[in-house]
Amino acid sequence: MVGAVTIIMGLMIFLISKMSDLKWLPGDIVIRKKDFVFIFPITTMIIISIVLTVILNIISKFFK
Repeated sequence: MVGAVTIIMGLMIFLISKMSDLKWLPGDIVIRKKDFVFIFPITTMIIISIVLTVILNIISKFFK
């Protein structure tokens, strides 16, 4: 069940990023140098964590 939710969330994020011009949220750390790009999506990870927590809590209460 957790794997299915993770795959669905990943596909949703992928499709949303392809459809919109918004690649990184404000607060994500992007360091660009000459031949190097470092991306640390801290804001994106926090939002995904909150969404997954809410979804998993709803699922766990539903199956009790």
